[in-house]
Amino acid sequence: MPLSECRLDGLEPDNPLAFFALLGLLRALTATDEELEPASCIHPRVYWTEAPTRPVLVTRLSLSPEDIARRADAGIRRLAEYHEFGDHADLDYEQSEAREVLQEVARAAVPAGRYRADLFAALMSDGAVESKNRKKSGDPRIQPTPVCLLFGQGHQHFLARLRDVPRWQPGRQEEPGQQGEASIKHLVATLFHPWTREDAMLFSFRWDPDEIARYALMAGNPTDARYKLGTQLGANRLAAIGISVLSAAPTDGGNRLAIVGGHYDAQGFSFAWPIWTEPATLPSIRWMLAHPGLRTGGLRQLGVKQVMVSRRIQLDKYFSFTRAQPVGDGGS
Repeated sequence: MPLSECRLDGLEPDNPLAFFALLGLLRALTATDEELEPASCIHPRVYWTEAPTRPVLVTRLSLSPEDIARRADAGIRRLAEYHEFGDHADLDYEQSEAREVLQEVARAAVPAGRYRADLFAALMSDGAVESKNRKKSGDPRIQPTPVCLLFGQGHQHFLARLRDVPRWQPGRQEEPGQQGEASIKHLVATLFHPWTREDAMLFSFRWDPDEIARYALMAGNPTDARYKLGTQLGANRLAAIGISVLSAAPTDGGNRLAIVGGHYDAQGFSFAWPIWTEPATLPSIRWMLAHPGLRTGGLRQLGVKQVMVSRRIQLDKYFSFTRAQPVGDGGS
């Protein structure tokens, strides 16, 4: 059976939010496949093409952009059911509590709870704790995943958004019967069109470099609604699912939490991802992210033509990611 291809023009190769959204798309479509008859499964894969560089979704069945978005939305909502964090709005678990939670999700990992186990394995480890708390009495707090940029500053809470954003429902102003279509439209706009970033920042995880508030460079008063920053809701919904791919483990004697694709150096934390030319499944992409030669050319023989690197930066009390640069051209 011939395969179908659909170019994802909305996902730029140098935007970490777009890459996380791509991971989320594959994970959501795979989750939808798991609930369908074999003849209806699409077995999604992705590769990158040029002019300009964008990902291409490869499926076993021919689907319209709306069909892809509808399947993705169903997968997001199914997986979002596992985004439950009790009383925690932020990744501020104490070590003993984190250990209990991780043990609980591990016991329930096969088969239905595998996604929840992956999600928590990407968020934290009881083996990596805050060093400043180690010498104090009491239980130290865990180190959160380095892609967590929200710690309650400005009333922005990471786990609260990770719970709520993928479950987003449109407001009551939508016409009856059209509420489900609104979330589809957001995903179509994210995947197949240039981003307009017209959605409120309360849906943001701050993974989009265009959301960095450099007030001195703005054309007008940042309190003016015309100049307020916005986000891309569909991308954040997908990315909230996609970060479950970024498995974590303690490093540096338990003082830091490492994730696949991540690296610490004198300048801080950076995240790298490959641009590959042959259709790859989500497990294959996870393997490329975890490969020790990712940043040193070790994947060229497997069709990786470029590796992009984005740095985590801090402006005032807020964290963000930069636009990625290719390794060897300012990336490292």
